[in-house]
Amino acid sequence: MPLSVFVSLVFFVFISGITPGPANLTTLAAALNYGKQRALTQWRGILAGFAFDSLVAAALVWTVGTAMEGVVPYLSWIGAAYILYLAWHIWRSDESTESEAGKTCSFRTGFLLQTTNVKVIVTCLTAQVSYVLPYAETFWPVLAVALFLPCVGPSCNLVWLFAGVKLRALFARRRKLINGLMALSLIFCAASIVLSAR
Repeated sequence: MPLSVFVSLVFFVFISGITPGPANLTTLAAALNYGKQRALTQWRGILAGFAFDSLVAAALVWTVGTAMEGVVPYLSWIGAAYILYLAWHIWRSDESTESEAGKTCSFRTGFLLQTTNVKVIVTCLTAQVSYVLPYAETFWPVLAVALFLPCVGPSCNLVWLFAGVKLRALFARRRKLINGLMALSLIFCAASIVLSAR
């Protein structure tokens, strides 16, 4: 892969990772509602889910190439449904107890969020199909990028997480308003995913 293509890939992955999306918004909401430790627990699930998506995308792209593009619309509906589920839970959340936080902000929640996050799936597939596959003669470059992607995306989630930690005290009195805005943002994400898949 030429250096210019690699630089373009890095910019693509960074911009995809740092812009608002389901994982970033739920990470911010987790930090605002439950604090740093609970949000980091969920983030570990996000990291694992991203790595899972990236490795599956690499294997699929290497074996079936661009035929994977036909599957994305179906994944979009599944991802949008899960995002709406998350929006509902964020809207309903309030000053939660520790046991409630464990149910809504956990490794499992983060993992499920990321493995159904169409933004991540499309990012992984696009990175492989557009940037790697045209230059790859063996599976090793595809695998290298699959291992690189989870280093960038979840790092961007940490930016949102720590922003939530810093803003937590500021927004404590406006919890319902902030949760409502987060829920509406997730609904917008779900709608844009479904509409772009048509």
